Amino acid sequence: MKENIKGLLFDLDGVLVDTAVYHYDTWLRLAKTMGFTFSEKQNEELKGISRMDSLDKILGWGNVSKSDAEKLELATQKNNWYVEMINKMTPAEVLPGALDFLQSAQKQGYKMALGSASKNSSIILKNTNIAHFFDAIVDGNSVSKSKPDPEVFLKGAELLGLKPSECVVFEDAAAGIEAAKRGGMKAIGIGDEYILKQSDKVVSGLDQLAIQDLQEL
Repeated sequence: MKENIKGLLFDLDGVLVDTAVYHYDTWLRLAKTMGFTFSEKQNEELKGISRMDSLDKILGWGNVSKSDAEKLELATQKNNWYVEMINKMTPAEVLPGALDFLQSAQKQGYKMALGSASKNSSIILKNTNIAHFFDAIVDGNSVSKSKPDPEVFLKGAELLGLKPSECVVFEDAAAGIEAAKRGGMKAIGIGDEYILKQSDKVVSGLDQLAIQDLQEL
C-alpha cells in the first residue's frame, strides 16, 4: 500500500537558509592560518557532514597532521568565528520560496521537523524567525552519527510520531539524500540534479516546488 506523506523533514543549511557561505568563509580562514587554502568545489564535500569530519577532510587537503587536542582547538576557533557571523543573521536571509512553502505546509496540516548536522541551528532559527514552524528539532546536539547515517531523520520521524515511509526529506547534500534513502524515506534534492541524483525529485529551490507536488511522490 502506498503511504501518504504526512511529515516533512528539512535540512537547514542550503535548504531553508544559506549559511554555506559562512561555513566556507570560516573554514577557509582557518585553513589560511595553517598556510593553505581550498576551493569552493572542495567545500561542496563538507555539506551535511559534522564539524569534526569536515575538519579531518580539510586537514587532509592541506596535508596537515594535528593531535586530537589541537583538532578540538581548531574546531572551536572555527565555530566561534561562525557563531559571530550567524548572530547577525536576519529573516531576510531565508532562501527564496522557503517561507511560503513552510506556511503552506503548516496550513495543510503537515508535521514538520528540522534534521540538521548544525549545532547552532537554534541561533539560526531564532534570528531568521522560522523556529515556530517546527514540531521537532533534531540537530548536531542530539545525534551521534553524521549523515549519510539516517539517525537524524529517523529520530525526526519518531518525534513526529510517523513511520519513515510517511516522511519526505528536503536536502541539498548528497550525504543527506543518502541518509533519507537509507532511512526508508522519500527525498527531494535542492540544488544540482547531477550531485543529488539519488533524489526522488530535484528542484533548484523551494520556490520551484508546490505543496501539491508532495503527493506525486
